[in-house]
Amino acid sequence: MRLLSAFIVGLVFGAGIAISGMINPAKVLNFFDIAGTWDPSLIFVMGGALVTTFVGYRVVLRRDAPVIEERFQLPTARDIDARLVGGSAVFGVGWGIAGFCPGAAVPALGSGKAEVAGFVVALLAGLWVARTVRDRQAGKGALA
Repeated sequence: MRLLSAFIVGLVFGAGIAISGMINPAKVLNFFDIAGTWDPSLIFVMGGALVTTFVGYRVVLRRDAPVIEERFQLPTARDIDARLVGGSAVFGVGWGIAGFCPGAAVPALGSGKAEVAGFVVALLAGLWVARTVRDRQAGKGALA
């Protein structure tokens, strides 16, 4: 059941990303180009995601437990620290340079374009480097 539900959620997510145009880096980059060829259409995509999430959380969290899991697994950290701000900045800069965010790049792999595969490889390498640095810092007693 978990695998089937994950497949269905991934299929709906990927279809939404594709239909919205977020797998097209030119459309995403035009969204960020406010002074040039600005394309505000992604505001509606992001707004729809925010509304869906807002309503969805309120409906789902009224339940005692999720349908497939034993308990809800919600983040507990509320701190705004250097790691959060730095990670957000790197994410935003990478999205602005490449025109892909990780969520849109995975469904875009189905396009077969080399630049998408290159982005995903760079993403995985960046995750590996970040995890390696974090683990080394934790091993030396530094805050991770």
